[in-house]
Amino acid sequence: MSCEPTLIENDARLQGARAILIAGPTASGKSALAIKLANRLGGVVVNADSMQVYADLRTITARPTLDDEATAPHVLYGHVDAAENYSVGRWLVDATAALDRIWQNGRVPIITGGTGLYFKALTEGLSEIPPVPDAVRAEIRTAAEGRDTPMLHADLAVRDPESARRLRPTDRQRILRALEVLAATGKPLASFRQMRRPGPLGNMSVVRYFLAPDRAQVNERIDRRFVAMMAGDALVEVERLAARGLDPALPAMRAHGVPWLIRHMHGEVTVEEAIAGAQADTRHYAKRQFTWFRHQAPDFQWLDWNSADK
Repeated sequence: MSCEPTLIENDARLQGARAILIAGPTASGKSALAIKLANRLGGVVVNADSMQVYADLRTITARPTLDDEATAPHVLYGHVDAAENYSVGRWLVDATAALDRIWQNGRVPIITGGTGLYFKALTEGLSEIPPVPDAVRAEIRTAAEGRDTPMLHADLAVRDPESARRLRPTDRQRILRALEVLAATGKPLASFRQMRRPGPLGNMSVVRYFLAPDRAQVNERIDRRFVAMMAGDALVEVERLAARGLDPALPAMRAHGVPWLIRHMHGEVTVEEAIAGAQADTRHYAKRQFTWFRHQAPDFQWLDWNSADK
């Protein structure tokens, strides 16, 4: 459906909704719409982007600016240190507490981001997976050092074939997670999928939008935005992060643009090559976001959003 921003703002369903979910690919205009709705409805913008949680990375993750945050209340942005291995389970705990506070204050949460698993956790809940002891996690990650990700995926395919089938051979973080759960529990990660606790929005009146601009327009915005980030303090931000000497497998170290800029700092690629690589990675990620929500989130209303704020 083609849609102007004013049509969304006047959607009658918004008045009775317990929560409003605004998803979409990166650079689709989600944050701008969330702020407009927050101001119109007396709402609070809640982050559902797995990279925008990190305090170290405001510019390169396109977190709302300080001016944006002054315009409307924002929560769960920049509240996690980059050294933490933050997960969807941790986010769900934080988000559930945030929602309770918002409702107690008589306001409506406007949850926006591009991380599909965060939205799915809110509405469908999470599997009850036992915590992995720090010693086990450290052992698995030490053993993985120096081994490329497809090799780790091949190991997982032998030991937990169902989980391996669900994961891309390049998704190092989730492959390591599956190996950690296997080592800690003696059971494959897939065996816990039926043990699910309900999500906090499971039985509530919720309005769901997926902003779907033309793909070519999204790609153009992505490229232009990264150039603007580089004109800002993206490089300084990544230099500070790199100076901390953190595990490169940590989520914050894999934010789009971070690995390429670190390679540039080490003299492995030119700044032009780093920019082009980061732009390409982000475009590929946007493509995966379209695909994921199309297949995994059928309840979201898709909107032609080419008129949205850029």
